[in-house]
Amino acid sequence: MLKANRVEPGSSQKNRSLKERNPCVLCTCNRQCYITLITGCYTCEWQVKQEKMSRPGPCCCSWRERLFYPFVIISFFLSVILLFVWIETSNEYFGFDWVVFLGTGYWFFWSIVLLSLFGILAAYSSLLVVLAFLLVWEGYELYLHWCHKIVILIVIMICSFFLWILCKFWRDRWLTAGLSLQVFAPYIHLSSITVMVILSWPVAFYLIHLEEEARVRRYKMAHNDRERTKRCNIITKLRALQVAIGLPFFFILLCLYVVPLGIHSPCIQEEGKLGPKPDFFGHRGAPMLGPENTMMAFEKAVEQGAYGLESDVHLSYDLVPFLMHDSDLRRTTNIREVMPNASFTHSSLFTWSFLSTLNAGKWFVQSRFKPFYKMKRLSKADREKAENQTIPRLTDLLELAQKEQKFVIFDLNGPTRKHPLRNTYVRHVVSVILASKIEQHLIFWLSSFDRQYVRNAAPGFQQVGRLFSIERLTKENISIINVDYKRLFYSGLRDYKAANITINLYIVNEPWLYSLAWCSRIHSVTTDNIQILRQINHPYFFMTPGYYMFMWLFMDSVSAVLIVTIFYFHWWRERKKEMFDNASIYTDIQEPAAPDIENESWKTPEQGPPSSQPNPPELSDVQASSVSQKPPSMRPSVQQYPPQENVKPPVQRESEATSIPQGEGQTSSVP
Repeated sequence: MLKANRVEPGSSQKNRSLKERNPCVLCTCNRQCYITLITGCYTCEWQVKQEKMSRPGPCCCSWRERLFYPFVIISFFLSVILLFVWIETSNEYFGFDWVVFLGTGYWFFWSIVLLSLFGILAAYSSLLVVLAFLLVWEGYELYLHWCHKIVILIVIMICSFFLWILCKFWRDRWLTAGLSLQVFAPYIHLSSITVMVILSWPVAFYLIHLEEEARVRRYKMAHNDRERTKRCNIITKLRALQVAIGLPFFFILLCLYVVPLGIHSPCIQEEGKLGPKPDFFGHRGAPMLGPENTMMAFEKAVEQGAYGLESDVHLSYDLVPFLMHDSDLRRTTNIREVMPNASFTHSSLFTWSFLSTLNAGKWFVQSRFKPFYKMKRLSKADREKAENQTIPRLTDLLELAQKEQKFVIFDLNGPTRKHPLRNTYVRHVVSVILASKIEQHLIFWLSSFDRQYVRNAAPGFQQVGRLFSIERLTKENISIINVDYKRLFYSGLRDYKAANITINLYIVNEPWLYSLAWCSRIHSVTTDNIQILRQINHPYFFMTPGYYMFMWLFMDSVSAVLIVTIFYFHWWRERKKEMFDNASIYTDIQEPAAPDIENESWKTPEQGPPSSQPNPPELSDVQASSVSQKPPSMRPSVQQYPPQENVKPPVQRESEATSIPQGEGQTSSVP
């Protein structure tokens, strides 16, 4: 005898609920594959288990997982902050690689390696956060695999180590990141409002869902005094969770709505107040187009329209000023091939007869020694020319500057103690400059050592100061300063401009930083990237105050309307879902279960005839509360289920005690 299969009353309701909940996922891929994918990536278990479904209540995972999940959030924030700082300080990549070279003796793009590492760490942490959110959204408990937990701890340690390094030994990185906010702050503000609108969807879903669950539990608490204390504690947790989710969201949203009142970006100004485009000093020439501190690099800078030429000067042992930045010759010459044992010797201890024989360009055309990762490939002619470059003298640079009428500024490096011109090197260099017959006004004299002698010997030199006070500049009659861009923007830029001080910034390579200097009315910049910056005809990220105010008010209004609409949609969908659940429960209760005909043959005479009505089905707490909320006319009559206290359960055969589950919606006939 076959039994009629029972159709689960909530199966069709469940499928419909899933379809209404995630229509996009069901349209793109199979739902089971989607659940298996996110569960497998997060827990490393590629078989979805029903017992991993989240239990009812405010908690979505075990207490161990709740204790560890903050570490996931911490790793996410640390990695994102580290990645942001490193991206925004791309202007300093060459300096970082150079410092690492001094310690290791090997040139490589270590800055790009770290950029890739930080990007991988941030992507990994972000992926775990997104997977955790999707699992909670789908109603699954969080069980992070132990491999992920170990990696998360490693990510936290790596990020903490590098952040400590930046805070301890490279604080200038934080200054650069702060300057980037002056340029990108308006765009970050508008983008953040867009992100908050996107986040309002899950936030509204959880807040409305928690509110509905709290309402149901509060109703059951009023009709069940035995569990009043337990349900009251759960309601308290639900309210606390609502506050923990909703309060930060609305607080951040409110701050974003009013943050433009505190934004003062130099790139937000009227078009007519924008100053002239800053001029360029070629830093060691044009080091992306030719080997640094060679005549090829300076000629390339002149071709790119440089306002002046910047270099570094050392003195050979036989008193010849030559152009070289590093204190030794390892990086930019072939000293290791010619004289390996002297590669660490200070360059001022060599004679010019030896220095002039070294090759200063072959390193530039070798891929592993390429100084800038953004460099373009050289043409065949430029490659051949670069391979034949030698170390130039100061007089060679002065001849080019006099011919092209370009200004010259240089750092004069003092020789070592064993050098014969240890105390008189400034006077010797001044005499060499005067002997070259260059016009004196083309020389920007930067060295502060023995400045009074320079004033007397060459009164036409333009004296250049550092980041001195206004009083000192006035006392020494200096009207030009050459300063690090990071220090200037945090140390009295407004005071220097008020005193009509001409400002030259170094080293400015990124377009956003050049745009900031342009908007701040800086006169000139020293750059390695002259071929790119010269193509900028208008500051990047520039906008007028009126346009920004319009965008501010427009984004605030549109985002507020969208967020209110999203909250209302979730509230409406929750109410609609509740009405559908109530109707389904009422229909299931009104349909009595089919009697078991076979069991009647096993009843004893003492049991008497079976009751005409079956026992009422057991309802869950949520179903009971839903039925109790019906009007009296729609509630099922209690008389349909008369008490059967005196009826004993029938004795059944062991083979029929267990029913075989059938597929959903199947039916079978009774013979």
